[in-house]
Amino acid sequence: MQTKFTPAQLQDPRIREVDAILRKCVHCGFCTATCPTYVLLGDERDSPRGRIYLIKDMFENGRAASAEVTTHVDRCLTCLSCMTTCPSGVDYMHLVDIARTHIEQTGPRPMHVRLIRRLLAAIVPDPRRFRLALKAGALARPFAGLLRRIGLPQLAAMLQLVPRGGLLPGRYGGAGTARPKGERRGRVLLLAGCAQQVLRPAINDATIRLLARRGVEVVVAPGATCCGALVQHMGLEEEALAQARRTIAAWSRMIRQEPVDAILITASGCGTTVKDYGHMLQHDGEWAERAAEISALTKDVTEFLSGFDLGPPRRWSSLRIAYHSACSMQHGQKITEEPRALLEAAGFAVVEIPEGHLCCGSAGTYNILQPEIAGRLLERKVANIESVGADLVATGNIGCITQISRATRLPVVHTVELLDWAYGGPVPQGLGALAGRVRDVPVSTLEPA
Repeated sequence: MQTKFTPAQLQDPRIREVDAILRKCVHCGFCTATCPTYVLLGDERDSPRGRIYLIKDMFENGRAASAEVTTHVDRCLTCLSCMTTCPSGVDYMHLVDIARTHIEQTGPRPMHVRLIRRLLAAIVPDPRRFRLALKAGALARPFAGLLRRIGLPQLAAMLQLVPRGGLLPGRYGGAGTARPKGERRGRVLLLAGCAQQVLRPAINDATIRLLARRGVEVVVAPGATCCGALVQHMGLEEEALAQARRTIAAWSRMIRQEPVDAILITASGCGTTVKDYGHMLQHDGEWAERAAEISALTKDVTEFLSGFDLGPPRRWSSLRIAYHSACSMQHGQKITEEPRALLEAAGFAVVEIPEGHLCCGSAGTYNILQPEIAGRLLERKVANIESVGADLVATGNIGCITQISRATRLPVVHTVELLDWAYGGPVPQGLGALAGRVRDVPVSTLEPA
């Protein structure tokens, strides 16, 4: 793509990055076929190629974001499916991040939308505030229909996402070290996360149990809570960088005390962002090197487990698992085979979901800020899941778990919860009715002949 930035504009490192990204685009349109919003809406401006044109025009002309640009970039899920299919290697992820920052600073939005965005940015990354907000939301849920009727669909969507049945406590809460009982074979840092540790602490519990049985010490560092992904995708760049620096500082302190084999992430949305810290802070002289080191150490939990000997499973099942590969897993981190291989090695039958490349509509806060599009994507995703005759759904991202659970009676669990169960852990949350189809493997068969 030809660009027309002036030499004066190119003095700005941000514009130089935009220019370099734009020049790789060859207008081929491959991205349109896999873009969820274009597939649904059929508007070129709601495709990656169309958004690229809008962003190019905005930056080349040095304009504030218009209502048109704001609308169509806000509709982007950042699912990154376009990057998987792009033959030219266009770095759409960083281009849209830069555009979102500019839009947040200059673009028009209704006052109530601005207030909701600020509310989400203040509450969700803070586990204490988020827990209190969910308890309040449970009381306010009956008013969701009224809020929608009076023109506040975002608030209605927020209430509909509040879990029913209350929040369950976790076994391993807060910062600390979980040491294996036997010989220590490894040491890792684990990101407890913000929303995940409130919505489903059983995911971290399962991770710690599974690793401890194989001799891996797990450290949750004080101060490492939100990775910054949520506010980054809302265009709140300075807040995202501040959260990234806090997390990097917390992990660096632990690593200085004793090196680790990896930093493990159990929410793929967070993993995509943490692996990008080196890029996010590349121009920060104080933090660039540390950020790059942290990114290099970071692995999704299934990425780490795939190279680790888990031994034979202690339980075997006939359960059929519909594996939903989160966008941040398959497109953001390019992790596709490891989760499926781990589930199959643990004795589960993994079945493929049609249109598996398309987003479920969660996408951080997207299902709140764009509830109509997110709802249509959710209906499509659940119809595809239920078409394969699976017993349950496995995925590697808390946002997907929360989103898909809203629309299907099938249990939706994290991949690591199933692995923990197969290798000796308790029945995962919500799977009690399926426990009868899992049998223990006799101990004698686990020992070498």
